Amino acid sequence: MIKQATKPFTLTASLERNKPQSGFDRVLTAVLVFGPIITTVVAVTLAGLGYSIWKWQDFALLGGFYMAASMGITIGYHRMLTHSSFTAHPIVRTVLLIFGVWAIQGGPVSWVAIHAKHHRYSDEADDPHSPTKNLYHSHMGWLFDPNRADPAVYAKAQMKDPAAMFVGKTAFWWAILGMAIPFIIGGWTGFLWGTVVRMVVVHHVTWSVNSLTHRWGSRPYKTGKDLSTNNVLVGILAMGEGWHNNHHAFPRSASHGLTRWQIDASAYIIRFMGALHLVRDIYKVPREAIAAKPLNP
Repeated sequence: MIKQATKPFTLTASLERNKPQSGFDRVLTAVLVFGPIITTVVAVTLAGLGYSIWKWQDFALLGGFYMAASMGITIGYHRMLTHSSFTAHPIVRTVLLIFGVWAIQGGPVSWVAIHAKHHRYSDEADDPHSPTKNLYHSHMGWLFDPNRADPAVYAKAQMKDPAAMFVGKTAFWWAILGMAIPFIIGGWTGFLWGTVVRMVVVHHVTWSVNSLTHRWGSRPYKTGKDLSTNNVLVGILAMGEGWHNNHHAFPRSASHGLTRWQIDASAYIIRFMGALHLVRDIYKVPREAIAAKPLNP
């Protein structure tokens, strides 16, 4: 059974705080959301014009840190911490949560609380990133809402976990480390592509699960009133998270891709870690449960 941490580190806050976002937090959120976007647009434009603002190793840094941060969110924060889809060795669990901090989407407990509230009120007014308001709100506008989700209500078990407690309290320093390593390896161009551009890609791929997969895609399973869909593009880019209708139908499943052709990189990595005995108790939905799940006509 997975337990967890105190005080939430919002997208911007240096410490995890169990209170609504302040005005200062919202300003910092804007800097961390829009600053990298503007920088990336300028960098790509200059690169296209022939300026030497990249080296081949920078793309290795971009790819490597994208994978690490994505794993931290999809495997660590989401499947392991929120839904207890598997149990990990304490060191593995801690490393996955640190990778999650590298995504710059908040600390583990605040992230879990928001996602748990999303499941409770999917696509209703109380859903933190409900798509019923508008596409911008579900994608990134919700980040500036001062009221998110109270961990004491939505992440009680996680607030007792030693690994999440440790990572949450030290989240600021792990975030700085995740930004510093690309600079140490590749200089300022390594920082540009391995940190700034990587932040943009990870942010918008992850947020597409909140927005795009609640608007476009197939809905094989009946999942109440929510609008969750299976979106092939997001499924591939978000390491399996885009099979969102499957996830809402079977939230605890370690695999969101339920058929052979539904590519789910996170599930493959979890199985590989299982083969190495780094994780155990990997939850697989029984075939009978899948067969019994009501289908949409």
